[in-house]
Amino acid sequence: MSYGGGNRGNHAWSLGEAESRPLTRQALEAGINFFDTANRYSLGNSEEILGHAIKDFARRDEIVIATKVHGRMRPGPNGAGLSRKAIMGEIEASLRRLGTDYVDLYQIHRWDYAKPIEETLEALHDIVKAGKARYIGASSMHAQQFARALGIAERHGWTRFVAAGYELPGLRSRRCGASLFNANGCQTLHR
Repeated sequence: MSYGGGNRGNHAWSLGEAESRPLTRQALEAGINFFDTANRYSLGNSEEILGHAIKDFARRDEIVIATKVHGRMRPGPNGAGLSRKAIMGEIEASLRRLGTDYVDLYQIHRWDYAKPIEETLEALHDIVKAGKARYIGASSMHAQQFARALGIAERHGWTRFVAAGYELPGLRSRRCGASLFNANGCQTLHR
């Protein structure tokens, strides 16, 4: 999604709400029902714009909303990253901005080298169990990190990733990543 006022966040090229509404409406009328955004896009404005458009143009149960968590949203130690505190706060903020009580797919946007992946995965599992996300996924990480996360989740009985963004640095070929995902029952989101 390239929605959000150009004066918010780090996406100066993004479209504001007035310019984006006709595009969202056309997408819905053409049968597109999957919308992918992130908390970080235009500092949450992308989620706000999408939430308004879905409320005005569609029925929530017919739309698939994916959003992501990781990027800096405010100053301080919990204003970014994948700590339990950051994840729990950001899902609430994303739901408020989107105007919904759940997202269909909640994805980690990047690997957080400063936090144990176990902390991240347990927090994501708790979000799914609380009904705030239907599924979880990952974006922009190395294939071995994705595989490690799948294994840890399985060992602990936590919710596993069902989707992965296709921006996977360090892979020699896309076939390698696709094999990992398909073998583990995951879908890839091509970018």
